[in-house]
Amino acid sequence: MTEDKPSLSPSKILMMITTITVLWHLVMIANVPAWFGTFISQSTVRAVSLTMAVLLVLMRTWTKGQNKAGPVRKTVDLLVWAALALSCGFVVFFEPLVQDYGFYGQLDQFGLVMALMLCIPLLEALRRTTGPVLPILILTFVAIAMFQQYLPGVLHGRGYSLDRLLFSSYVGTVGVFGKPLGIAVNVVIVFLVFGALMERAGASRWFMDLAMALTGRTCGGPAKAAVVASAMFGSISGSPSSNSATTGVFTIPMMKEAGFKPQFAAAVEAVASTGGMILPPVMGAIAFLMAEWIGRSYLEIVTAALIPAILYYLIVFASVHLEARRRGIKAMPTADIPAFWSTLFHGWYYAIPMAVLIYFLIVKAYPPGMAAIYTSASVILCSFLSPNRSNWLLPRNILLAFHDAVMRWLVIVVITAAVGIMIGALELSGVGLNVSRFIVDLGGGNLLFTLVLVGVVSLIVGMGLDATPAYVTLATLMVPALVQLGVPDIAAHLYVVYWGLASFFTPPTCIAIFVTAPIAGASVWKSGWEAMSLGIAAFLIPIAFALEPALLLEGDLVTIFTATTTALLGSLSLTAGLRGFAFSHLNLVSRLAMSVGGVLLILPGVVPALTGIGLALAGLALCALRPTKEHSARPIEASQDTSE
Repeated sequence: MTEDKPSLSPSKILMMITTITVLWHLVMIANVPAWFGTFISQSTVRAVSLTMAVLLVLMRTWTKGQNKAGPVRKTVDLLVWAALALSCGFVVFFEPLVQDYGFYGQLDQFGLVMALMLCIPLLEALRRTTGPVLPILILTFVAIAMFQQYLPGVLHGRGYSLDRLLFSSYVGTVGVFGKPLGIAVNVVIVFLVFGALMERAGASRWFMDLAMALTGRTCGGPAKAAVVASAMFGSISGSPSSNSATTGVFTIPMMKEAGFKPQFAAAVEAVASTGGMILPPVMGAIAFLMAEWIGRSYLEIVTAALIPAILYYLIVFASVHLEARRRGIKAMPTADIPAFWSTLFHGWYYAIPMAVLIYFLIVKAYPPGMAAIYTSASVILCSFLSPNRSNWLLPRNILLAFHDAVMRWLVIVVITAAVGIMIGALELSGVGLNVSRFIVDLGGGNLLFTLVLVGVVSLIVGMGLDATPAYVTLATLMVPALVQLGVPDIAAHLYVVYWGLASFFTPPTCIAIFVTAPIAGASVWKSGWEAMSLGIAAFLIPIAFALEPALLLEGDLVTIFTATTTALLGSLSLTAGLRGFAFSHLNLVSRLAMSVGGVLLILPGVVPALTGIGLALAGLALCALRPTKEHSARPIEASQDTSE
């Protein structure tokens, strides 16, 4: 009696395709074909990558619990993918014909069919990945470009036919196969592989233990550890939501056990994890995309982003400290705190890949993709220094890391490709420039008012979007308005990044909060409002560096030092005002004085700085001279359900 050979399950097929996907990109990023005298164009690389990504997007729902796809659904999915594969295949195998379209500036009937077979499946893949909001947004801008001759105000224009818009999406340099997709294909995926390998090697747990060893002996240690660990790991994870889940399962229960309220614990993790996207050296994928967009070097981008990122985390860290003092939360028991030197010694090898990354990315100035390849190889080698064999990156763990990385990459690659449709429509119609002019006109030429307008729009646009598409959209619509008013290009781009990322913890969408609140057992709304207070830096720091470029290390040393010092003092004063505690409990008047003084200190100029110092000192003095009942109150119990 013969046994039937086991058939390949969808999960095994997914694992095979994710492995092939990673290997394909490693080979292309390393330019291996050139070793054998073969040239493969970027359009071909991007078309193949998109084909594999959409296949995986359609397939990954086939194995999800009770929603497993039946044969009809699978057949439809494969037909949808086949349409896109044919369109991308035309780009791969008949590239000269596609280039001819670019030369003549229009598509024939066959080209129109190929473009539709690309765009429709891509938008369906986007819908399955992100939900309906982003596809509707993209189609809205396409519709505006088609019918703008009938629209009023800033939306009015000549209008373009569908075939012209499809040409822009299929052949244009800013279309589906444009720069955003190129960053996802040539940079993002290999950095996600690096992050996934670090996770499988146990680095996230080591970062957590190291952070606990550094902060556990101070009041509110677990919450401070969450800030430090999320900062260290968030920059390389590439996703606020992923970082929130990875470190949150460790930090949130410890914060609650220490005495912090559930919503505060959820907010701390969400805000700290979101900050990883603006923290050098990796900054998710945004730094690389920004460098390409504005024609600056990667080193210039991360150098400019350094001081604002430090100020961001300083405010979060200080907020945690003051909240712990206000509630009387003590340090952790010594027995529960990992020994620093022991922790450092047992995981010192995790620092090697970070050093390798900095060496190849900054010192040697290698292309980001190649730097990440070398760094990923170092992670594999260093994993064997771990005394825990489960952290060794043997083939199975490597393949699992590849799978994790590709599953995270799918969202980014589908979004960056689909956003190309929107960018093409915006560039063709001129709506982006019109919106920027409208913002400038609405602001009446006042830079501060315009900054607030752009910030609010950036926050709204960022809601429901991932960090990368939010940045691409805002860079197209909002950045020109700031540049037109004299804001330096790096400052303008970082400005919309900060406000766009704030949507990750700002209600009503607050994606990172939706991850951390269930872990904490807290209300999403309460956690979101708490996060807005903790993450106030995401709203104020960008205004500061947009008005004072010295915070981006532009200018002489004296100016940079002065701007950084006043911003630092302002951050501390504002934090104390928001938390209601400095050296003791603050009454309402003191809180208001310190909050306003902090904001003035963060803003540029001698008069605002002196006024801010005066208000902050007055707030402290007033509270000391006129004690209230709060001063003599006992520490607030963690279980007390207050409404502050």
